[in-house]
Amino acid sequence: METVSEKEAARRKRAIFESMSARGQKAIMKRGYDNWDPFEEPKDPIDMRTERTKRTSQMLVREFLQSVKPDDYTNDYGRGVLEICMGIINDDERFKGMYDFAIWYHELLKREGYESESL
Repeated sequence: METVSEKEAARRKRAIFESMSARGQKAIMKRGYDNWDPFEEPKDPIDMRTERTKRTSQMLVREFLQSVKPDDYTNDYGRGVLEICMGIINDDERFKGMYDFAIWYHELLKREGYESESL
């Protein structure tokens, strides 16, 4: 991208601002015209977010469901997997609680000798 002088950037910024609707201008003024940068780079799309292992939620869900026997899950099961995956990746307290409880309950069953039985 070409470098532009400060004077030229200010002129372009003013032209963009003046070409906006009154409603758009009002929103910019509410945040502060000086704080507004019409030239900033766009952020990454939300659907491309990755977690610690650099996998997207779609990759994680697909990988998990491929490790489960097809006879062992239904559409509801798959929706539950996707829901908890998104909740954990987005650091949602509700899903962190579900996850922590599931781990605790699994350990409890192991301690009490029920580990070979399924839910």
